[in-house]
Amino acid sequence: MNLKLTNRIFNSVFLVVVTFAMVQCKQSTAPEWQETNEALISQHSLSVRELTDLPENGIASNLEAGKVINLDKVDSLELHPGVNAKIFWGTGTMVSVIQMAPNSKIPDEVLSEDRFLFVQEGSINQLINDSAVTLASVKREEPDGSHSGTPKTEFVYLKKGTKSSITAGDSGARLLELYSPLRLDYLKQLGIENLPSDIIDVKNTQEPNIEFNKVYDLYDFQLTKLAEGAHSRLISGRNTQLSFISMDPGSTFPHHIHPEEQMMFVMRGECDEIILDGKARMVENDVVRLPGNMVHGAYISELGCDALDIFWPARADYSEKEKAVLSAYHEIIPEDAKPELLVDGTKTEPALTFSEGPKWMNGKVYFSNMYFDQNWNADPKKSSIVELDPSGSYKNITEGKMQANGLYPYKNGNLIVCDMIGHRVVEMTTTGQVVRVLVDKYDGKPIDGPNDVITDTKGGFYFTDPQFTMEAEKSQPGRAVYYVSPEGKITRIVEPNEFAMPNGILLSPDGKILYINNCYDDESWYPVNSEKDNFIWAYDVNEDGTITNGRQFAKLFLTGNVLDRKGKSSSADGMAIDKMGNIYVGTYYGVQIFNNKGEYVGMINLPSFPVSLCFGDEDMKTLYIVSYSKVYKIRTNMEGYINYL
Repeated sequence: MNLKLTNRIFNSVFLVVVTFAMVQCKQSTAPEWQETNEALISQHSLSVRELTDLPENGIASNLEAGKVINLDKVDSLELHPGVNAKIFWGTGTMVSVIQMAPNSKIPDEVLSEDRFLFVQEGSINQLINDSAVTLASVKREEPDGSHSGTPKTEFVYLKKGTKSSITAGDSGARLLELYSPLRLDYLKQLGIENLPSDIIDVKNTQEPNIEFNKVYDLYDFQLTKLAEGAHSRLISGRNTQLSFISMDPGSTFPHHIHPEEQMMFVMRGECDEIILDGKARMVENDVVRLPGNMVHGAYISELGCDALDIFWPARADYSEKEKAVLSAYHEIIPEDAKPELLVDGTKTEPALTFSEGPKWMNGKVYFSNMYFDQNWNADPKKSSIVELDPSGSYKNITEGKMQANGLYPYKNGNLIVCDMIGHRVVEMTTTGQVVRVLVDKYDGKPIDGPNDVITDTKGGFYFTDPQFTMEAEKSQPGRAVYYVSPEGKITRIVEPNEFAMPNGILLSPDGKILYINNCYDDESWYPVNSEKDNFIWAYDVNEDGTITNGRQFAKLFLTGNVLDRKGKSSSADGMAIDKMGNIYVGTYYGVQIFNNKGEYVGMINLPSFPVSLCFGDEDMKTLYIVSYSKVYKIRTNMEGYINYL
């Protein structure tokens, strides 16, 4: 055999061996799930994108790809006396859930990574370089007749190189820390071997949507719609992104992929997470890591599901969605506008207890100062109607004569007043004199508890009657909405108990659409269930004041405690509208804002449940918001609408 032929044979054999070895090497390093994943990508016609220039630190995650694990099964690490942590990590972000005993300490350290720190329970004193700040968590209170409280989750974003120490409060604290890149000393304490001397960060960091060293409340961040049935509060750092997502009961998120790694940490509720060609039930404190481009989705249970999705690196598409949301919100609420406490009725005289039904007229805000005890028992002798000056000074114009609720400007500079416990709607002067009874009966029987009221341009008016009165036996066959014509003829315009609890009512500025919200629904303790659920409903107004073409206008967000009991109570109460048709509604969650198409725009967060609100001031661009004993105000870019006869 000649030498050239021998060389050709050797080279051919060598090429086959090398190729086989490369294939074997590729097959041995490819994850087991990759083949299934590629088939699913093809099956569901998904588009693959790859991210380049991501650092390779060679540190394996302690979460197996696509496998759900509960935090209870993650090893606990004592960081310091009285300070214990559950730690898990992906490729670029580490999560540490820390339990601190009362007054325990994390001593001085200089951070070698950027850190988010959220207080989930209790309080801490956080030293940032040479300045100390207090961060706390407040749980949501179930509202009753005398008080309410909305939740607060304070957090801070600290930059690499910051000097930090933490001292827990007297009741201890539960903290959620997130580091990016991974924290090397924690890995060493966990006994991870073959660690690099330094951890490489992403080359191209992004602009965070928050400032370093500043304390924030998570509930002040707007909800960004990510998909149908999914809204999230997005917090973006330089190298990672946190998505505090709320997913509606019964919603479905079909198979999809994205190039960013995702760790999902369930905070409340349940879901069946689609992972590749299977699904896994996830409940509170369950965690799963989904590598980039792994096929996944979700079926959300009837409880809904709240989770923290951690993306590394940050999702640019989510950031763009958040920018669009903030742009629309700030068209209505200026970027620097914050709710301002105007009156604290626990510290002033006359005392305020349960404020309701505010309306602006002749340079003043008029509202009802209702009385309820903790169990929602009323007492007209402890109630009043208040005249409030924009400066914050106020006085009663009548007291001890009725337990009024909704008010509205009426004729001759008077007020139309829902005397709820008195089973009537009256006309009243601004000095508190009742001029006449406008309506007190329907079909020969007393109306039950008129709640909210709105006039039309013809001189008629609408009112809701949710029968929220003290008598066990009601006069009318159910909760309803009525129209009273300019001539005084009363018509019931919805069927009894068509709404479980009709409450707030509005007309569009052109008078062609009537809006009604539903306060309570699907509750074991409430006597009526309806099909109206947590929606504002819209109706076309006929020439005679009756309504047709009822349809869902806007879906109101529900709080976690309501979802946990499978209720549909938004506690939607008073509403206001501006000249552009944007609607503002007081709910458990906050003041929810919708545009004239019923699309969610944003939320005003308050320390307590906002009961009702109105536009006021000379330019009609200030929202006055009443909340139990408090009155807040906030400036807007919109001119409020009110119908003055």
